[in-house]
Amino acid sequence: MAPPVFAVASHASLLPLRSPSRAAPARLLHGLLGSRPSRLRLRLRRGAAGRGPQGGGSVPDEWGERSPPGPPEPPSQPDPPIDDDEWGRNADASAGNSRPVVVDEGGEPAAPEPEAPSAADPPSAAADDEWGKELEPEPAPAADGGGAQEDGEAERREELKRCLVDTVYGSELGFRASTEVRGEVLELVTQLEAANPTAAPVEAPDLLDGNWILIYTAYSELLPILAAGATPLVKVKQISQEIDSKSMTIVNASTLTTPFASFSFSATASFEVQSPSRVEVQFKEGSFQPPTISSSVDLPEQIDIFGQKINLGPVQQALNPLQQAFAGIAGTISGQPPLKVPIPGNNRARSWLLTTYLDKDLRISRGDGGLFILAKEGSPLLDQL
Repeated sequence: MAPPVFAVASHASLLPLRSPSRAAPARLLHGLLGSRPSRLRLRLRRGAAGRGPQGGGSVPDEWGERSPPGPPEPPSQPDPPIDDDEWGRNADASAGNSRPVVVDEGGEPAAPEPEAPSAADPPSAAADDEWGKELEPEPAPAADGGGAQEDGEAERREELKRCLVDTVYGSELGFRASTEVRGEVLELVTQLEAANPTAAPVEAPDLLDGNWILIYTAYSELLPILAAGATPLVKVKQISQEIDSKSMTIVNASTLTTPFASFSFSATASFEVQSPSRVEVQFKEGSFQPPTISSSVDLPEQIDIFGQKINLGPVQQALNPLQQAFAGIAGTISGQPPLKVPIPGNNRARSWLLTTYLDKDLRISRGDGGLFILAKEGSPLLDQL
């Protein structure tokens, strides 16, 4: 069977054909549009009837049908006032004194029950760590911890001083010191200066005052004296510096000895304090003591001159008859006053002295580019030289 569309087409072919007239399109259009307005008007009338006085409260459901309206909803009541804030405190209470409202299980206000203060945990008999082991109490610091440290520093300084004296031994106050010896001396001096126990040497007269014996120097101004002591029959017996804080004076003294006599000369200076460790020195006068004639002439057995050894035995035998003459001359000269020579007050007579280390036995000073290491008279350090 052919589809309906084709069936309709076949029946249409059997219809008699007529000539179209002008009124046919109008009737056709009227037939198409005339039926739809009637249906639309019917629906509009139903909608209008639904909105009439009898169906004014109807509400259409999901199928488009209108159901009768339900009973009216009661008007909403306002929320009751809340007396407590979000923390449960009375809003009318004064700030700072508000307390939370306590109610019982029936909702009635009730007085709060007092709470007993919580007691601290009792101390345990033994404190355990996380491994369950009993912790041992830390030992209390020793009361003399500072004293032990000071004792250790004092021992270190004494050791450095002994090493310094051993290093300069045999250098003839530094005149014959080799380059290695000078380097070792400077290293030991630097360590002692870093461990200086006297921060303000000028303000410690009990340590600073006294007669100090030179044991080593790198001062060029003393080279002539040290060179004289290097000659065969001349020896530098002692170079010293005496400081008196009460009179603010310094006396530098030197003594040379020979087999026949000893010669001493000195220079006196005044000083002014520039800092707790520095003084400015102004030399005033020089003094020459009368030579001390030896009562007996004691010559060495031999001397070394330019690498050649010379025997002095015959010279000693020739001088023995003159012993009494030397003794008489010594008695006459020894009673003479020293010869004093004023020193002009120019820049050459002015110097400065910086004390970088000071204790009861040793003093290290620097002045005008020179280094001076001195031991106090009577110090056991002198026994090592």
